[in-house]
Amino acid sequence: MPELPRRRPPYLDNDVDGVARPKGLAHRGYAPDGGENSLAAVRAAVETGCGWVETDVQASRDGHLFVFHDDTLDRVAGTAGRISAMTAEQVRAVRVDGDPIPTLAELLERFPRLRLNIDVKTAAGVAPLAAAIERFGAHDRVLVASFSDRRRRAVLRRLTRPTATSAGTALTAVWVLAAALPVLAPLAARLLRDVDAFQVPERQSVLGGLAVPVVTARSIALGHRWGIEVHVWTINDADVMRRLLDAGVDGIVSDRADLLAEVLGERGAWPQA
Repeated sequence: MPELPRRRPPYLDNDVDGVARPKGLAHRGYAPDGGENSLAAVRAAVETGCGWVETDVQASRDGHLFVFHDDTLDRVAGTAGRISAMTAEQVRAVRVDGDPIPTLAELLERFPRLRLNIDVKTAAGVAPLAAAIERFGAHDRVLVASFSDRRRRAVLRRLTRPTATSAGTALTAVWVLAAALPVLAPLAARLLRDVDAFQVPERQSVLGGLAVPVVTARSIALGHRWGIEVHVWTINDADVMRRLLDAGVDGIVSDRADLLAEVLGERGAWPQA
């Protein structure tokens, strides 16, 4: 059965003279000394040469969208509280390594050429994220991500233009299962027709602590057959990066922008900004 035609979103473009180059995505910016998801961390990633940054958004009680990963402030800010229970004014008073938690609007304004991989963490963030993408006309420079396929699709339905998106947990499982059982591939292709990338760990722990391979030669080949890229997180070892790139993955997500620069530079794929 022929595969379904697929539109390649501009977000994924990284070709030079018609040859696709692997992507390096800075995980929550580049913050080796702390301050993940801060404007300083994003600036450091850009200055290193990153063209893509993976980040997260949480909605405040009054509907403002902040660049922050955790449900609570404790780990990163060293104080109690949940962004979802706070007003935007209260969130702005919190400091992470001396700086306020940025809003998504600030990130989009300050880095107008940077491509952002945005993980919407809660249902409350759906409408504000769609509104921000529309306000800044950022459809071609963001990828909407979520572990919840329902949540990411809720964002996409609110947009007036197509925008890149990655599979949630359920559809990632469909891909992995289809790679193991090829008879399921035609059905899986239809279920995944709105997906542009799989953004996954190399292995996933399941019940009993068993680590199940996610990124394999078969799963990479199947994703590519469908026109879907494979990005692997969170890889902080240069040799592992090289092995995965040799296997054919399209992107590496890492806390170590310096290692991304080293490894992708070896392949003529850096800088990417």
